[in-house]
Amino acid sequence: SQKCYDLIKHYEGCELEAYPCPAGIPTIGYGSTFYADGKPVKLGDKITKQQADELLPAIVQKFAISVANAIKTNVPQHQFDAMVSLAYNIGIGNFTKSTLLGLVNKKASDIQVANEFMKWNKSNGKILEGLNKRRKSEAELYKTGNVVYFN
Repeated sequence: SQKCYDLIKHYEGCELEAYPCPAGIPTIGYGSTFYADGKPVKLGDKITKQQADELLPAIVQKFAISVANAIKTNVPQHQFDAMVSLAYNIGIGNFTKSTLLGLVNKKASDIQVANEFMKWNKSNGKILEGLNKRRKSEAELYKTGNVVYFN
């Protein structure tokens, strides 16, 4: 939903020239590491704001499909949105192996699920304050359905 897009946009920001993210992966637009056709982003790539705005939903949809396939229970839209934002940031492989997904598939309403978001606050083993803030926002969205930004 729009809450998912807004959360991603807020924490990713928009960069029109490819840059290495904290994990060293070439990234462009609103945190995309690949294009809609699956081609990876390369340092030196440039896009327009319009291309970034078109790329985001194309990429988020790919993650939403993968998250939907990984979830074995029904969840409300806000919980789904929080998990898509997480998967978009940590990668679908990490998401599918996460304790968070395991808990969701056992009992999505378990209060412990929201705490699991906070385990994903590191890049290359270092805690990043930006990831702490994003995970708090995702956990809040998961728990309450509200998007709250921590700046």
